[in-house]
Amino acid sequence: MSDLTGRTAVVTGGGSGLGAAIATALHGAGADVVVVGRDAAKLDAVASRLGERARGLVCDVADPASVDALRDALAGTEVSIVVNNAGIPGPVAALTDIDVDDWDEVFAVNVRGTFLICRAFLPAMVARGAGDVINVASVSGKRPLAHRTPYCASKMAVIGLTSTLAFEVGPAGVSVNTLSPGPVDGPRMERNFRLEAERSGGTVGDAQRDFVSRAALGRMVTEDEVARAVIAMLAMPGLCGADIDLSAGMIA
Repeated sequence: MSDLTGRTAVVTGGGSGLGAAIATALHGAGADVVVVGRDAAKLDAVASRLGERARGLVCDVADPASVDALRDALAGTEVSIVVNNAGIPGPVAALTDIDVDDWDEVFAVNVRGTFLICRAFLPAMVARGAGDVINVASVSGKRPLAHRTPYCASKMAVIGLTSTLAFEVGPAGVSVNTLSPGPVDGPRMERNFRLEAERSGGTVGDAQRDFVSRAALGRMVTEDEVARAVIAMLAMPGLCGADIDLSAGMIA
């Protein structure tokens, strides 16, 4: 693993699941870690488990004032790694049945949240001439995924944001990349399988088997695998403007 000693990483959506796994991997590689999210109790639990060099800060990434407050709270800290992991799955439904408010909520968290966090922390990185931003997107949208249009569209927006942003700040020495996991084994996918089963009239097991059959390895990836991919990306200094698929072959 890379030695990230002396660096500070901000991980959004860090209170549970994939964000907590990424924070754990960064901490294990030596970084000081700030886990960010909306649930103070979950953030405190992650920070307490990690121990020294970890803390939690409450922030709603979709709210400009909340993101500004997060930036101000870390004004005395040299944040050199940002992982934009915060995201919501949104509804599982045909596009014609999706409520406008549900659509807007997905984009507010998944896209605007990424934009606001980047806007808050990039100026200091550019001024120092160094830094790494990893935006967590998804393979969803790069291949058909019926009944998930808000989520897929939002994650493709993150990929577009990343590729353009890399050219804006790359000349200053800041690397911006996308990590696009395939379906990650855990509660979020269990929810999606349950909703799909309800929609189709099938079973949860049928929904899961149909989904993983699309992957070359015939399985989902794990939170630990995604977290290790973040560390690997940080160990590749020439990586900039890239979109890394980690999907067990789902994109193949």
